[in-house]
Amino acid sequence: MTISAGDMALYVGALFALFLTPGPVWVALIARTMSGGFNAAWPLALGVVVGDVLWPLLAILGVSWVVSVYADFMTVLRWVACITFLVMGWLVIRNAGSGVASNSRLTRPGMWAGFLAGLAVILGNPKAVLFYMGVLPGFFDLGALTRWDVVAICTASFVVPLMGNLILAFFFGRARALLTSPVALRRTNRIAGGLLIAVGLAIPFV
Repeated sequence: MTISAGDMALYVGALFALFLTPGPVWVALIARTMSGGFNAAWPLALGVVVGDVLWPLLAILGVSWVVSVYADFMTVLRWVACITFLVMGWLVIRNAGSGVASNSRLTRPGMWAGFLAGLAVILGNPKAVLFYMGVLPGFFDLGALTRWDVVAICTASFVVPLMGNLILAFFFGRARALLTSPVALRRTNRIAGGLLIAVGLAIPFV
């Protein structure tokens, strides 16, 4: 490997700062956790991993032209993400009064849906695109990287946000478990549904 420990530590710090910056992934993760618990959130976190590996890999390979070539495709993905979150939000609000155990529409069939939602939101997330395609090349000499350097960068790029997302989902899942009051549950589900719809409405414009 040609990357120094200092360079990698600086990059990991930047990844952590990126995670701490609220964005569509945060809102979507919190909303799914509050509506379906940790089991509804971790598939979304895994979907985000795909984008967190794809974007730095594209940046490292020096194929920034892919973004311009597939600009229309990225627009389609953004609208897919928009529709996904609008539907999810509507389902949560419609079942706002259902108990935690009976509100299984987002948990039982939602693992694959959650994964695809995470993939769509990270691929259409301008914060991630700008960071990986615009900022990452400033951390390393991309022309001098070896195969193992690329592996190390891509691994760090998904491990840091994945751990952060899972920890975030865990704590919000614990908070959700305390909501046993039907009134509190209904209010929480309505808020979660509203957040999902907010993400869907915001994605086309951010």
